[in-house]
Amino acid sequence: MGVRRLPGVAALLTAGAVVISGCGTRAAQVEDSAPPAPSAALDTTRATPPAAGQGGPAATQAPVAAPRKTLKLGAKGKSVTWLQERLKELGYRPGKADGRYGGTTLAAVWAFQKVNGIKPTSTIADRTWDALETPKTPKVLAANGKPTRAEVDLTKQIMVLYVRGEVKLITHVSSGSNVPYCETADWQGKTQRFCGSASTPTGNYRTTWRASGWHKSYLGELYNPIFFNGGIAFHGALSVPLYPASHGCVRLPMNVAQELPKLLGKGVPVHVRGKFKRV
Repeated sequence: MGVRRLPGVAALLTAGAVVISGCGTRAAQVEDSAPPAPSAALDTTRATPPAAGQGGPAATQAPVAAPRKTLKLGAKGKSVTWLQERLKELGYRPGKADGRYGGTTLAAVWAFQKVNGIKPTSTIADRTWDALETPKTPKVLAANGKPTRAEVDLTKQIMVLYVRGEVKLITHVSSGSNVPYCETADWQGKTQRFCGSASTPTGNYRTTWRASGWHKSYLGELYNPIFFNGGIAFHGALSVPLYPASHGCVRLPMNVAQELPKLLGKGVPVHVRGKFKRV
């Protein structure tokens, strides 16, 4: 859905407009019938952050030798399969290890590059191969957080899910654009005008309700949304660009959104930190 830019926040106070925050709604909410997976249950003890390269998927038991073949989007072959298997081993979600370098694998590559201080690119060359051999772990944002928690880094545009003190999943995301908007939509039987700032606020929250499959909100369709701050949710989207582009929610690649509900239960802490700097 496109976002129409307005000259300033004052323009949001248009007559008849509803000022909102987030990209979803509590109307017609649907709870998952299945309980959270045991591994995602809320843990009441404090976490001890693992040392870099230890205690999480990024730990390696033996020297790793990358294939070192320069790969571009659309590449096929054994080097791509190695890349996909290595990313999955480290906690990323490149999709099926089918030897095809497509959009799903690209999103995982972006996440990996951002964690390792590499400017995101679709080309896999020396710096990325080097990092795949000796990877960094994500920076812990909530040092005293619970062992099971989600951390959203707005600066790097990544989300990290910790389960029982270990990194379970690392993904590329796209958060709120911070561009004020006003949009007109048919909602609850009448045409309404919705305005907001398209921000993803920093702070400490907890997961609340969720819906399965495509969920219609007043600002569009959300796939498998898991709400954690009012109308703000993690959700799958068909477009998850390298820059913040949402109305306030945290967009996820579709394959990650398919898997996340099994890993992220209700009442799990969500810590949002940082600020994206446009260049």
